[in-house]
Amino acid sequence: MTKTSPRAETRRPVGVRPPAPGPVLTAVPPITATAGDPLPTPQRAGALPPETAPVRVGAFLLSAQFPGQSHREALDRTVRAAVEAERAGLDSVWLAEHHFVPYGVCPNAVTLAALLLGRTRRIGVGTAVSVLSTAHPVALGEQAALLHLTSDGRFTLGVGRGGPWIDLDVFGGGVDAFESGFPERLDLLLRWLRGSRVGADGPQFAFPEVAVVPRATEPLRRPGLGSWLGLGEESGPVRFPRQRQDVEGLGEELDPTGRPVAGPPMVVACTSPGGVKLAAERGLPMLLGMHSGDDDKLHMLELYRTAWLAAGRGEEQLRRVNRRHVAAGVAQVDDRTSAARATLLNAMPGWFEYGLGAHRTVDGRERKMRDPRQYTELLCDLHAVGTPRQCADRLLATAERTGIRRFALLAEGSGDREATLHNIARLGSEVLPQLG
Repeated sequence: MTKTSPRAETRRPVGVRPPAPGPVLTAVPPITATAGDPLPTPQRAGALPPETAPVRVGAFLLSAQFPGQSHREALDRTVRAAVEAERAGLDSVWLAEHHFVPYGVCPNAVTLAALLLGRTRRIGVGTAVSVLSTAHPVALGEQAALLHLTSDGRFTLGVGRGGPWIDLDVFGGGVDAFESGFPERLDLLLRWLRGSRVGADGPQFAFPEVAVVPRATEPLRRPGLGSWLGLGEESGPVRFPRQRQDVEGLGEELDPTGRPVAGPPMVVACTSPGGVKLAAERGLPMLLGMHSGDDDKLHMLELYRTAWLAAGRGEEQLRRVNRRHVAAGVAQVDDRTSAARATLLNAMPGWFEYGLGAHRTVDGRERKMRDPRQYTELLCDLHAVGTPRQCADRLLATAERTGIRRFALLAEGSGDREATLHNIARLGSEVLPQLG
């Protein structure tokens, strides 16, 4: 476990903003700080090179059912957390979906995204992820287009292939949908989101050409300043957002020439070299998992670069898409690092054992689960867990080393609704101002 000196835990009073950054440096030495340790002053926010700034922070909401909680309590915490994330000035919220397990009790991330888009006015809302192995690509494409058009581009569709779970039998895809069917499903989804008429003649989906309604490629209505600020609305006091989702879409797909493709921004969950290659060949940004440290991220980025260039795409387009990758992580803010870690170590191991232990494989294959406490300790070591300054330093260190500048941070690790809302509020008021 990483240990932090008492001096590091108390070097700035909570809520006090850091001094203004000095002049831009022409060279930045490599960062070697251990997770949880503060960075040297020259390597803080003002020294980040242009390609890694600004850092954008979103909340990753799994609708986790901690032991002793009801489904309603878990979902209520998610809805309230999303509203608080907008109030706190975060860039986005990201929603997971799971079936038949208390690890997460939201079975359809797109449906929950629709609710939250209606409850908020400015914040981006994305799925992390919608599982293509158990969904019809056309149905998912219709839903994504609907949310893209009605939210004026605030929706991001994250997709993945999921796991070898019993879900595959229940929803009819079978193990083949997981083992080999993802490329066909992703390509059909992309054709639906890009086109005006689509037919299919593949091993999984075959149907005559039909009209795409609604079309995700139609131009969006660009909100004016008054709409962005919420003027004229009845949903509470106006608060200027610290981080606003780029209207042009930070997760957008790029065509082979590097131009944005119309439609909702997308990301693809990548946990294997095959998934990385698939995303790169289609010009889609990656969503990297919570278990990935900076070394793992760098390895995936190198695999992505190799596949990207092999597909005939250029370096300039690669630099552009690299700014759109998303890294999942954990955030827990407290006055002392030991207190932040204790909060997670008291709650998350029980949730992991209770939630992940409920998974059933579709074909009886053996599965091994990480030791819940060791996994929680790993997450504390890797991510933004500690004082506000340490949380900011951890995010900036990853941005500097990897170039990834978009984060989806699990903020509900305490398992408690009020503690989750307080954690998100501190992310907004005490961590975001230190990110430059």
